[in-house]
Amino acid sequence: MASRLSVVSRCKILLSPIPHREHAAVTQTANVIAVDHTGFAVSSLDESIRFWTQALGFTLRRQSEMGGEFLRQVTGVADPSVRTAIVEAPDGFVIELLQYSGGREHGAVPESAGAIGAAHLALAVKDIHIAIERVEAAGWKAKGSPQPIPGGPRKGTLVAYVAGPDRITIEFMQPPGE
Repeated sequence: MASRLSVVSRCKILLSPIPHREHAAVTQTANVIAVDHTGFAVSSLDESIRFWTQALGFTLRRQSEMGGEFLRQVTGVADPSVRTAIVEAPDGFVIELLQYSGGREHGAVPESAGAIGAAHLALAVKDIHIAIERVEAAGWKAKGSPQPIPGGPRKGTLVAYVAGPDRITIEFMQPPGE
């Protein structure tokens, strides 16, 4: 299970003062201590929850609704209203799913994996072919076919990209020998 910070620890970190840019040395970092979660804006929260839990085996941890000035200040979205769900991978990694009201009006994700700003989430799987079958049954499509990495430290790892209706791209990675 991945190491998780307590809510109190996170609040202390978030509320601790950050030096102003003009006072920070060029060599200082943003003091990142861990990746907390990855978030995806989706068109249907209910369909996305079904996909992440039933097709990928994540666990639904909670759902909530947010909006108002707080969310506007955080996201820069005018008059935001959002339904959210937190799903957790078997190793403890957290995905936040967000369904904004009027979400399609806020822009679209690039279709090509090579487009500037395009992103993907890589998931380690035991059997890449079964993983692809499961997500295709849930309405996602493989962008290509599984291919072995030809060289380097991950030589032999099978990889494949799949994409869903919201253009979220997931890379499946099957280590050699699995």
